[in-house]
Amino acid sequence: MTTTALPSDVALRRLATTDSTPTSSANISPLDSPRSSPSSTSLSSLASEDAVLQKPVVAGADKKVQLIDTYGNSFEIPDYTIGDIHKAIPKHCFERSAAKGLYYVGRDIVTLATTFYLFHRFVTPENIPSTPVRAGLWFLYTVINGLVGTGLWVLAHECGHQSFSPSKVLNDTVGWICHSALLVPYFSWKISHGKHHKATGNMARDMVFVPVTKDEYASKRGYLVHQIQELAEETPIVTFYALIAQQLGGWPAYLFFNVTGHNNHESQREGRGKGKHNGFGGGVNHFDPKSPLYEAKDSYLILLSDLGLLITLSALYWVGKTYGMANLFVWYIAPYLWVNHWLVAITYLQHTDPSLPHYLPESWTYTRGAAATIDREFGFIGRHLMHGIIETHVLHHYISTIPFYNADEATEAIKKVMGRHYRSDTKDGSLGFLKSVWKSFRWCNWVEPLEGTTGEDAGVLFYRNRNGLGMPPKPDQK
Repeated sequence: MTTTALPSDVALRRLATTDSTPTSSANISPLDSPRSSPSSTSLSSLASEDAVLQKPVVAGADKKVQLIDTYGNSFEIPDYTIGDIHKAIPKHCFERSAAKGLYYVGRDIVTLATTFYLFHRFVTPENIPSTPVRAGLWFLYTVINGLVGTGLWVLAHECGHQSFSPSKVLNDTVGWICHSALLVPYFSWKISHGKHHKATGNMARDMVFVPVTKDEYASKRGYLVHQIQELAEETPIVTFYALIAQQLGGWPAYLFFNVTGHNNHESQREGRGKGKHNGFGGGVNHFDPKSPLYEAKDSYLILLSDLGLLITLSALYWVGKTYGMANLFVWYIAPYLWVNHWLVAITYLQHTDPSLPHYLPESWTYTRGAAATIDREFGFIGRHLMHGIIETHVLHHYISTIPFYNADEATEAIKKVMGRHYRSDTKDGSLGFLKSVWKSFRWCNWVEPLEGTTGEDAGVLFYRNRNGLGMPPKPDQK
């Protein structure tokens, strides 16, 4: 396994300048935007945390500040188009098979049912008198079905992107059933997620993951901006608490309050965003047909999504009333919480890494935003239980209609086009994936532009942190 954005000692200590602007497309060409599809309505090896970094400097009037990522490595804006990406991918990679899609859905459902049957049949007081042993085995059940349930979630995600099969009706039917069973509002999520793909990495328009700025980071913690650099780094226990809160509450908080999505709702073209804001009581959520996340034409789809949730909740109420809440918790709620955990971890690590940029609207293009993602490696779990969503996410942001079983081949094809702009972190495999959650949480506190940049470079933002890791934040005027 290799890493393609590895921090190096040379880069970490470099005073970087350049004489020319990296070749890029300043404007969005007709090809440099997502293709319309039926779906429209988430590095490093462990770099030394003690590395001493130097700021880039301007070396003369004819030179400009080189963009530098959080590690201290030089960064160049992508210089290819979405058309180049499409041309590089073999035609057969775009082919979708309903039979294959249904096979994988059937496989996941049978696995969930078989696991439940085996544990329910054999992990009983009669067969295993020891309560601690039984509890441990049932905990194992929640982990297994949480992983398999995440895979079923991913297949519904394929349906939302129309990569499941050539049939839109089949896609939306399977997606609605599978996502509703996992308490996901299918069409509501599909619409907002499609907009996320159209604006990935755009600080003003991304519908799923907009990192906080330094001002926002400070205000959420009750600090003045200039205090951040004067404070000691956060203790491991504080970091751990915040990480647990994110992993347990991140997904419902996104659905109910649109946390991590953009908060620029006044620009909603039908005026639905007037006075609306993210957070409790802000009127921005995935359940209300009048939410500014949607348009009037979407109303019946939002209601259909809510109906799917109502059916599932009614079934769960019956199970709890018939078999007891303790059984309902072990059989469904605990695996459901594992699914939420994996969804948040996957999405977070797809868009959060010290090597990744984000863009202000004036510097953003579709091609640049799609490249602001990273592939990771989760071994057998990622490739077989979660259907490769972790390992091939960069490709997915360029062309979301390619089915997951063709994504590895297509990823290899686009690497030749992306070159140095393709990022992956596969060091240490599954263990490395888990380590990255902790590392990114400490390295990536907020985003900001590099001091001294001008023009479109001033609209390229990188992660900085209060923990003294990597490149230091910009100095603030007190």
